[in-house]
Amino acid sequence: MPAAFPPSGFSSQNSGTPRDDSCPVQISDESFNSSLSTSATLSKLNPLNYMPSHLSQSRAANQTVNLPRERTASSIPRGDADRNWEYPSPQQMYNAMLRKGYDDTPQDAVESMVAVHNFLNEGAWSEIVEWERRFAPGLVYGWRACKKGEEGSMTKLDMVESEKGAPRPRLVRFQGRPNEMTPKAKILQLLGQIYPAKFGGEPPFDRHDWYVQRKTISGQLREVRYVIDYYSGPPEPTGEPVFYLDVRPAVDGPGAAAERVMRWGGDVWHRASGAQS
Repeated sequence: MPAAFPPSGFSSQNSGTPRDDSCPVQISDESFNSSLSTSATLSKLNPLNYMPSHLSQSRAANQTVNLPRERTASSIPRGDADRNWEYPSPQQMYNAMLRKGYDDTPQDAVESMVAVHNFLNEGAWSEIVEWERRFAPGLVYGWRACKKGEEGSMTKLDMVESEKGAPRPRLVRFQGRPNEMTPKAKILQLLGQIYPAKFGGEPPFDRHDWYVQRKTISGQLREVRYVIDYYSGPPEPTGEPVFYLDVRPAVDGPGAAAERVMRWGGDVWHRASGAQS
C-alpha cells in the first residue's frame, strides 16, 4: 500500500510531525531541488543500483566539488551474508554515474540525492518488513492479523513478536526497471484517462523489483519478489518535492495474490464489520 514521503528540508535529523502514513525528509538544498527537473535523473541516481563494494573512491577528472567518501550502512540485511547492505559513498556514486556515461550529473547535488534516495530505500524496506510480519507465518495468520484492520493487526503482531520473535527477512538481490511499468501502474494510468478527476496523475518515475528471502516460523526459506513503484507527488507549499512508494508482493502465484487481497481488504472488512481493534 502506498506510503507517502513528503520532504521538508534535508538534515541528518527529521523534524516536524509526520502524518501516520508518511515519513518526512527535509530537503532545503537548492541544487537538489533544481536537479529534479526530469524523472530520469531521479531514477538513474538510486544508490541501490550501485551497491558493489569495489566502486572507486578516487576523485574524478575535472571534478570541482569535494564529495564524501564514507559509506552508510543500511538497515537491510543481506541474503548472502550475516551483515547489512551498504550504500555507496557520494564519491563512489558519482564515479559510477560517470562510468555509465551520465556526465551531466550535477556534482553539488550528488550528496543530497544519495541521502534522499537512501531514505526512500529504507522506507521501501520498512514496508516490505510489514508485509513479511503479517505473511511469513502463513496465510491463516496473515488473515487473522489483517481482518483487525491496519492498527489492530499491528497490535496483534507486536504481541506475537514479543513472545516468540519475528522471522527476519533478507534482501537477496534487486533490479531497477524504470522503463518497464508494472501492471498496476498501467491500469492506474488507463483509469486516469477515463476518470481523470479520481485517478489522474503522473506515471511512476522509477520501478524496482526486490527479491526477499522469507523465513517462515517453521524455519523454511523461500524467495518472494516485491515490486516498488516510485511516484512524485505535488510539492509542498514551500516547494519541496514529495514522493510516494507503492510496495507490494508481485503476483507470481496464488499465494501472493491472496496476500494482497487480505492486506488491502482486511481494513475494509474491519471497518464494515464495526469490529473493535
